[in-house]
Amino acid sequence: MIITRRSLVAASATLPFLRLPGFAQAGKVLRFGLSSYPPSLSPFVHTGTAALTVKLLVYRGLTGFGPDGEVRPELAESWKQENPTTWVFKLRPATFQNGKPVTSEDVKWSFEQISAQGSTAHFRTEFASFTKIETPDAQTVVISTKEPVAVLPLWFASPHTPILSKGSLEGNPLGVGAGPFVMKAQERGVAIEVAKFDKYYKPGQPKVDGIKLVAYADENLRVAALQAGDVDLIEYVPWQHMGVIEKDPKLKLDAADGPFMALGFNGGQGPFKDVRLRQAVAHAIRREEIVEAAFFGRGRPLEGIPIPSTSPYFDAAQSKTWTYNPDRAKKLMAEAGVAKGFTCTLLSTAQYGMHKSTAEVVQAHLSEIGIDVKLNLPDWATRVDLGSKGNYEFCVQGTTADNNDPDGLAPIMDGDLPMSNSRSANLPTPVMHELFVKGRAELDPAKRKQIYKDLVQNALEVAPIVGLAWRSQGYGMGKNVTGFKSLPGGTN
Repeated sequence: MIITRRSLVAASATLPFLRLPGFAQAGKVLRFGLSSYPPSLSPFVHTGTAALTVKLLVYRGLTGFGPDGEVRPELAESWKQENPTTWVFKLRPATFQNGKPVTSEDVKWSFEQISAQGSTAHFRTEFASFTKIETPDAQTVVISTKEPVAVLPLWFASPHTPILSKGSLEGNPLGVGAGPFVMKAQERGVAIEVAKFDKYYKPGQPKVDGIKLVAYADENLRVAALQAGDVDLIEYVPWQHMGVIEKDPKLKLDAADGPFMALGFNGGQGPFKDVRLRQAVAHAIRREEIVEAAFFGRGRPLEGIPIPSTSPYFDAAQSKTWTYNPDRAKKLMAEAGVAKGFTCTLLSTAQYGMHKSTAEVVQAHLSEIGIDVKLNLPDWATRVDLGSKGNYEFCVQGTTADNNDPDGLAPIMDGDLPMSNSRSANLPTPVMHELFVKGRAELDPAKRKQIYKDLVQNALEVAPIVGLAWRSQGYGMGKNVTGFKSLPGGTN
């Protein structure tokens, strides 16, 4: 359902999310510069950071992440693990944007949409582990699982698992959420406007009457808009501009490490069905050049699986597996029967400079060992569509884990999950899949540590992704913007 400014008044009579009690009038509006226009705002599907930015304004889940990246209450005010396979969540008094109260039936219905047969939800496979969702009363949800799930509150903190008003997806692909803002208008490819929801469950929030999100696909124009005062806050500050913003007395930068760049592969067709060629690529890249070219030094080489050095699950030896070794790369190519090289196509996008620069460095380095790489650099929406369908030979991924637990890497690396833009296509990882299942079922921290060490070792052998670089990710804003905080690590 797309609303233009011209059709907004006429459409409002038929759109339930525009006829809301407590709907805020125009007033103090924050202007936000998006890095792209969201390909989709489907509540349960992963379509990139710009879409998540919008969805986090209009939806809320049972839990969420606080400024420290730790899980905090949202629609659930408390929860407990009653036994290894049963969790009980108590809901707070809250209201959906259609005026209806948030109840346990809404939670049950929302989770059933995620786990439904044929669902394209980001968490469909994880939620398939639920054996029963009970609603003993309107404020209590009891969730039973096949195996223990130590990370269930983390799953519910993901922006991909919002709670919607029961039945609200009928005739409205966005559904109805309980977030601090309500959708007001969309102008396809240009801007999205949201307005304050006066019945949001946190007293005194939100602090502004609305937010206008304007898409600036060109990153230089996005920065220029901030410098000119046309917007108050922008995402994805280009790395070459971070220092400029830091030095501008009218502006400030809030950046955090955690996101990373990697390569994904098509394991069903093309040259990278052969793990030896995935490993050859891994050893052919001088990662420090990606850090300089794409991030102007604001990052670090990533020579393994993206477990940050601050994590209790980090292993120093494993983190140095894919060091630059062109001789090793050529030997692997010879073993795969392509000693003289081959031609392939790398999918990336020209819409984000970091994606394009990363692709160009990879192209240059692989040419040195005889791999002729042709670049496919469409706009971001096309890139997401091609990635979601597995229409590529290998691709540049710019992403982050779902959270700061190793289980948050499952959507990026577990090839036994349904097809997704966020991971390699047609590349099953049965051993890794079982280790992810085992890790999330284990409650003993010491045992979990060994499980994830084994999982990372398997990932290094199978190469479902090849890490390239950690990157700092920044938001730029005017000095008059307060109360904004970049979350750390995988929650960034």
